[in-house]
Amino acid sequence: MKGLGTHEDSLIEMICSRTHQELQEINRIYKEMYETDLEKDIILDTSGDFHKLMVALAKGKRAEDDSIIDYQLIDQDAWDLCDAGVKRRGTDVPKWISIMTAWSIFHLQKVFSTIYKSYSPYDVLESIKKEVKGNLENAFLNLVQCIQNKHKVLNRIMVSCGEVDMLKIRSEFKRKYKSLCYYVQQDSKGGYQKVLLYLCSGDD
Repeated sequence: MKGLGTHEDSLIEMICSRTHQELQEINRIYKEMYETDLEKDIILDTSGDFHKLMVALAKGKRAEDDSIIDYQLIDQDAWDLCDAGVKRRGTDVPKWISIMTAWSIFHLQKVFSTIYKSYSPYDVLESIKKEVKGNLENAFLNLVQCIQNKHKVLNRIMVSCGEVDMLKIRSEFKRKYKSLCYYVQQDSKGGYQKVLLYLCSGDD
């Protein structure tokens, strides 16, 4: 791959742990730097179901979070994930890819919760480990863990940013939502909260 090299673990980290907005920005910057689309390079450098998952994620077409909760659709997706995996012989990987790359983070968090376990004897992570192996397993596990645990994504972003970048992030976060420090105070506690507040470099 022209810009990224061919290290699958690096590709998984870059693609699977990014938000919808981050992926769109990565696509834009990648094209500026290498004069080609990230998706095209992934197509050339990967294969099989792993290739299909990476391409679907790289498109950055995931639905935005919606205030309307469609419990009927959540229940249907939980059943479809289970039916495509532990309920059948073999795994319908395209069905997994379709559900995990199209719906919003909030929707998938609901799907992966107790609703999925009402249909399966295993949770989603256990199901992945039983159904697929290799790079595809690593990619699905990374993706689901980031969807389930927003702290993992928040921690990765804040630890990897410099002071100037953090100031820009705080400004943009406040413009779209609320103070980043306020969000950290409301959504974390203990030593973890203290570390994140320190990384915030002050309040807004």
